[in-house]
Amino acid sequence: MAFGSMELSPKGSSAGHGAVRPGDIATGVIIGRTSEFFDFFVYAIASVVVFPFVDALTGTLYSFAVFALAFLARPIGSAIFMAIDRAYGRETKLTIALLLLGTSTICLAFLPGCGQVGAASILILCVLRIGQGLALGGSWDGLSSLLSMSAPPDKRGWYAMVPQLGAPLGLMVASGLFAYLVGQLSAEDFFSWGWRYPFFVAFALNVVALFARLRIVDTDEFRRLFESRDLQPTWSSPRSVRRDVPSSSVLSRRWRASRSFTW
Repeated sequence: MAFGSMELSPKGSSAGHGAVRPGDIATGVIIGRTSEFFDFFVYAIASVVVFPFVDALTGTLYSFAVFALAFLARPIGSAIFMAIDRAYGRETKLTIALLLLGTSTICLAFLPGCGQVGAASILILCVLRIGQGLALGGSWDGLSSLLSMSAPPDKRGWYAMVPQLGAPLGLMVASGLFAYLVGQLSAEDFFSWGWRYPFFVAFALNVVALFARLRIVDTDEFRRLFESRDLQPTWSSPRSVRRDVPSSSVLSRRWRASRSFTW
C-alpha cells in the first residue's frame, strides 16, 4: 500500500481531514515521541541537579528510585488505557493519556520543598512520577506501525527509523533548556525558581503533540486499518490473529515465541 493521495489496499479518503501523507504521519510521530521523552528527560535531569535534599550521593540515589517508578507503572498504564480504548475509542484514550502526562509533569513545577511540607513533598513527587508512567503506557497509538506501512517501498527503513528520533530529540531539547537556564540565571535563582520552567514547557509540548497526533488518529483511514488486519500483530498462525490479545494470554502462551512473530 502507499499513501500518496492516501491510497490504501482499498482506496479511501479522509473525510474532513484531507489527504494524510507519510510526511504528516512522520511529523505527528516525531512530535509525540519527542514530547513524551522530553517529559522523562526533564525529570531525569532535575532528579540529579535539583531534587536531592540530603547529601549528594544519597539524594541522587533517592531521586533515581523515584525515577524508576514511572517504568514500573508503564505496563499498568498500558492495561488501563487498552480498556479505555476498547470502551470509548482511541481518540479518548490518547486525549486522557496525554493530558495526564502533561498534568503530572506541570504539577512538578509547583512541587513544594521538604522544608515547606516535609515528607509529603516526597509522596507527592512519587504520585506524580507514577502518573507520568501510567500516561506514557497509554500514549502509544499505533502511529509507528502506520508510518512504516505508509512509507514508499524504497524508503520504508528510513521512515521506520523516525519514531526512534523521539528519545535523542527529547534529550537534546531538555538538556539545552536546562543548560540555557543554568547559564542565564544565578545559582540562587535557578534553584529557587528557574528549574521549574522546563516543566511548563513540557505541558505546552504535550498539548501540541495531542493535536498533531489526533489529526492522524481521527481519520477514516486509520480506523479502516485497525478494523482490518493491517495494524494487528500476526502470530505464527493466521487464524490466531486478533485485534485485542489479552495480556494474560501473551504472558502464559507467547513469552518464548518472539521468533515466531512475522510483520
